[in-house]
Amino acid sequence: MASKLRILGIETSCDETAAAVVTRMEDGSAVTEADVVLSQLDEHSAYGGVVPEIAARAHVDALDTLIEEALQRANITLSDVDAIAATSGPGLIGGLLVGLMTGKAIAMATNKPLYAINHLEGHALTARLTDGVAFPYLVLLVSGGHTQLVLVKSVGEYERWGTTIDDALGEAFDKTAKLLGLPYPGGPAVERAAANGDPKRFAFPRPLVGEARLDFSFSGLKTAVRQAAEGIAPVTDQDIADICASFQYAISRTLKDRIGRGLQRFSETFPDDDQPALVVAGGVAANKAVRQTLDELCATNGFRFVAPPHHLCTDNAVMIAWAGLERMALDMPADDLAVAPRSRWPLDADAKALLAYGKRGAKA
Repeated sequence: MASKLRILGIETSCDETAAAVVTRMEDGSAVTEADVVLSQLDEHSAYGGVVPEIAARAHVDALDTLIEEALQRANITLSDVDAIAATSGPGLIGGLLVGLMTGKAIAMATNKPLYAINHLEGHALTARLTDGVAFPYLVLLVSGGHTQLVLVKSVGEYERWGTTIDDALGEAFDKTAKLLGLPYPGGPAVERAAANGDPKRFAFPRPLVGEARLDFSFSGLKTAVRQAAEGIAPVTDQDIADICASFQYAISRTLKDRIGRGLQRFSETFPDDDQPALVVAGGVAANKAVRQTLDELCATNGFRFVAPPHHLCTDNAVMIAWAGLERMALDMPADDLAVAPRSRWPLDADAKALLAYGKRGAKA
């Protein structure tokens, strides 16, 4: 399909309510006409994490208004969009129900096709919207609920090469922050504290480093942080900074080994690919130390490193709209209005769940 296409995207998988209008031009490029995101940070900060019931109610209160605002910013009406794309999973089931049911209602009322989008697919395809990355490529999905290294073969074709066997990386950041008394969200708080710390003071473990498998493990690292803090209690601000810096350094060294092996496997699998690329996506992709490690690793191995803008790495509706547009452009069928949300929805349906797979990570 070569014609111009426009989609309204809806995202409600966790604690951001988002709506966007994205147009795919005839040449395959994209124009974001509206991008509206409402954070629920204030509602959840007092609890040190996302409360599913509060998140779902907040989506109900805000979504209709956000969709209206997105349409106004794009200077269009619902009759001007070609389809609706809504996140259908994985995520918090209450939030998914709000967004998907809203998408269904709009699709039915306007007689437009509905695309039920995998949230992880949205992340995986964002680099094609922002940087025109060609298939195949590797994507590292790192967030509070997911840590995966995935081969992106084409739209709808994904092969999981590595995953966490316990905590997701973002979860490890959040739990470390909570343990040290840092504010929520934990990832940015740990990064800020680490800027003033000594990364060599604590020799934290680097899980699975040296193993041929491409999986990740962060539970032991989190435990080592707790033991270090308890061993020097009461901790000072400098102690906290040093722990955070050492924690972040261990993460960087772990990723260097794990992802480095992934790049080697990609080069062996696709020896004729003269423009190999590694894409990083998800909230943890905003961490400067993580980005620097991956950037240097790609430079050493002859890979292009692609990190979409921060606002497109965190949860947003632009990526959901774009995933729908990618499907429309290939004339892939829309979804039946009976489609149900899925709290767990792996990108690679053939990948086996690991025995020690953490509860949150099991979403992926």
